[in-house]
Amino acid sequence: MATPLPLRAPELQARLQQGEALQLVDVREPRELELAALGQPVIHLPLSRSQEWLDQIPELLDRQRPVVVLCHAGMRSWQFASWLIEAQGFSDVWNLEGGIEAWSVEVDPSVPRY
Repeated sequence: MATPLPLRAPELQARLQQGEALQLVDVREPRELELAALGQPVIHLPLSRSQEWLDQIPELLDRQRPVVVLCHAGMRSWQFASWLIEAQGFSDVWNLEGGIEAWSVEVDPSVPRY
C-alpha cells in the first residue's frame, strides 16, 4: 500500500519560499479554516462535504504538480492523501505532519491554535 510522504512544517515553509508550485489542499471544516488559516492559497476540500467535490478531483488537482494535504493534526490529511494515491493514482503526494497545529508551533505563531 502506497502512503503519502511526510512533510514537516519548516520544510513546507522552505519549499513555499523557494516558489515551488505546490498544490496545498486543506481538508478541514470551513469553521476550522476560518479559525486558523495557513496564510497561503489553498484548495479547500472539507472531508465532510466530499460528495460535493469528489467527482471533480481531476479538474481540481493537477496530477503533474506535487500535492501537500493538511488538516488540524495530520490524520485526516493522511487519510485523504492516501486515498489520492491509492484510488486516484496521484504519485507526488505529501502529508503535512502535525497539520496546522505544527505550522502554528514551528513556523507561524500568529496562526491561532485550537
